[in-house]
Amino acid sequence: MKRDIYRQLCEWKNQKNRRPLLIRGARQTGKSFTINEFGEKEFNKLVTLNFERNPEYKDIFNTYDPVDILEKISLYKGERIEPGKTLLFLDEIQECPKAIMSLRYFFEEMPSTHIIAAGSLLEFALRSENFKVPVGRIQYLYLFPLSFSEFLIALGESELRAYLSDFSRLKSLPNNLHTKLNEYIRKYFITGGMPAVVQEYITTHDIINCQRIQRSILDTYVDDFAKYARKSKHQYLKKTFSAVPGMVGQKFVYAQVDRTVKSRDLKEALELLETAGIVTRVRQASGAGIPLAASANEIYYKVLFLDVGLLHAISGIYAETVKEKEFTAIFKGAVAEQFVGQELIAYHDPFTKPALYYWGRKAKNSTAEIDYLLELKAQIVPVEVKSGSVGRMKSLHLFLEKYQSKKAVKISQAPFKAGNPLVSLPFYIIESFLKNSLK
Repeated sequence: MKRDIYRQLCEWKNQKNRRPLLIRGARQTGKSFTINEFGEKEFNKLVTLNFERNPEYKDIFNTYDPVDILEKISLYKGERIEPGKTLLFLDEIQECPKAIMSLRYFFEEMPSTHIIAAGSLLEFALRSENFKVPVGRIQYLYLFPLSFSEFLIALGESELRAYLSDFSRLKSLPNNLHTKLNEYIRKYFITGGMPAVVQEYITTHDIINCQRIQRSILDTYVDDFAKYARKSKHQYLKKTFSAVPGMVGQKFVYAQVDRTVKSRDLKEALELLETAGIVTRVRQASGAGIPLAASANEIYYKVLFLDVGLLHAISGIYAETVKEKEFTAIFKGAVAEQFVGQELIAYHDPFTKPALYYWGRKAKNSTAEIDYLLELKAQIVPVEVKSGSVGRMKSLHLFLEKYQSKKAVKISQAPFKAGNPLVSLPFYIIESFLKNSLK
């Protein structure tokens, strides 16, 4: 499976002022696989140090001298690291904070060395109070589950993705192709974008095995709780982890997790899950101006799960997705909103950490909400995932009137329809719309 991030990796390799690269993302999103593939294909040699599998490698970084470090690596591995020809991959680097610190000195003293680092729980090392991040000396690159477009390529539909990338074609998309793409969307809802699950599906087409892998991934996340929280906090993590899928697309309310637990304990658990990349908070913003982050409300937020396929696995809604004709009715609209949020994250600039926002307003005898707000060409664009509710469309029109927005988006399984200011998009052309809007 070729990931979109591969192109950024190739661009990084050829940069003159290249910095060591830190790949960030949740466990099992394909970091190690992608880096290994990149190293084997684009370099003469790939040298890997896995600090979790081989703790003795930590001794190499008792110094910050790059020359000394490379000499020790050569002695440990029996392989010479040649600048420009060798990729040095530091895997599970969170186990060796000194290795992260050493990246600064490679940038300053040996910039010709190609170094990529990654780790399943790297975020916790970067946020540690005792750790100083070498700001300005390293480059971050974020990796998430496969997008729908990457899923199409994995299925052997690279030409179809290329066809969809031409936004001008979408106005006259044949009905049979529209139907085919909607069925691919349904399939993606069930499998999701976790690489191991997609690989199993394209290899065997055994959906039962795919479900088993999804549940195994979920078990792995629960097992990880011991690595980033004290045992006394595990119960809160488990409660929050189990509750999040049921609140996807809704304002997150701690009382719905467990009324007997203090909200501060559940808030801490949610923040830990977000740090691990399992949960994404969608913060409420006023919509009055850009940047959206300036008006973000830290008290009111909705939540998304990491992956729509894992959402199915933890919620047990496979049959509902297979039977339901209207996508936005599945799991009370949560699956569709999860998918759209996941797509918005996937097509975000991979060199910056994505952030999602929504709009909500409470007035006497009146509540209004819009699923997502986007910043496109210095404008705020409201996005509504069609739920079949007339009230939701009233919210969209209310926003347009209040802020004089020039463009609004409705996403559903209906065909593309251009309008002014409202544009109706099918689920499968979110990438094409975003790229066209940024031109």
